[in-house]
Amino acid sequence: IKSFFFFAFFQLLQNLGKVDRTGDEIFDEHLTNFTRQQNSATRLQKEFNNYIRCVRAVQTASKSLMDAINEVYEGQWTGSEALYAQTNTVEVLFQDFSHKLGDQVLIPLNTYTSQFPEMRKKIDKRGRKLVDYDSQRHSFQSLQANAAKRKDDVKVTKGRETLEEAKRTYEVLNAELHDELPALHDSRILFLVTNLQTLFASEQQFHSETSKVYAELEAIVDKLATESQRGSYTLKKITANSTPSSQPQSPVKANLSIVNNITNGSANNTNGPPSTSPSISPTPADHLRLEDDEEDTEPSYQN
Repeated sequence: IKSFFFFAFFQLLQNLGKVDRTGDEIFDEHLTNFTRQQNSATRLQKEFNNYIRCVRAVQTASKSLMDAINEVYEGQWTGSEALYAQTNTVEVLFQDFSHKLGDQVLIPLNTYTSQFPEMRKKIDKRGRKLVDYDSQRHSFQSLQANAAKRKDDVKVTKGRETLEEAKRTYEVLNAELHDELPALHDSRILFLVTNLQTLFASEQQFHSETSKVYAELEAIVDKLATESQRGSYTLKKITANSTPSSQPQSPVKANLSIVNNITNGSANNTNGPPSTSPSISPTPADHLRLEDDEEDTEPSYQN
């Protein structure tokens, strides 16, 4: 805790210009590049994770849609088996596309971005060692000023050793970062080329294959439309021609039928040769009776 407050207080003095600070413009430039590179990679990782989640959501929605299309497309329609096969192909293409994005793009991206937290820890450690070195240098300068008056060579010697140790620790870390930061910054080009090539190639292949499948699906539906216009799937009306065994007769026809039956029956009951007498025609009185019977049989619509 004491060391933490000491470093914080010493950094405050450096910011206020009360004590000297060891400057390194080249390292500051490397640090600026590193920070920009880390922020860009972190954003790319975040957006790509979101993109894969959306692709998988579209994959699920596409499967549900294709299942509904297979259900609504009736089995006796033309191309039903081909349509079922093509919708399954869409699902397979989505699975392959999602798998490639996860394994060949996202995993390398996660590996690439995992370097930055470790490098950031090393940069922070270098900053602490720099503050320690500046602090020991400031203390040694004060010790030298006081030792000249008191002639305390032991403290001066011990202070010099502490200063040299702090300087070596700082310089080792500083030299490592001077090598590692530019190398990490330069690696961004090769990584992005490889990663983006894989991404764009996967996108191109997926959309190319799915466009072929959707072209086949469109052709199947076009053929269904053509056959439907020809009436191939139109339900025809079935009209039943019912012929009743007997139809109700009007009272007038019934009376005439009775008269004919009586006349024919009388003729059939005669054992001798057929009579040559002329047939008896109905008298005017008979006509009047038949007309009266017909009028009586008509329904009355009067209240």
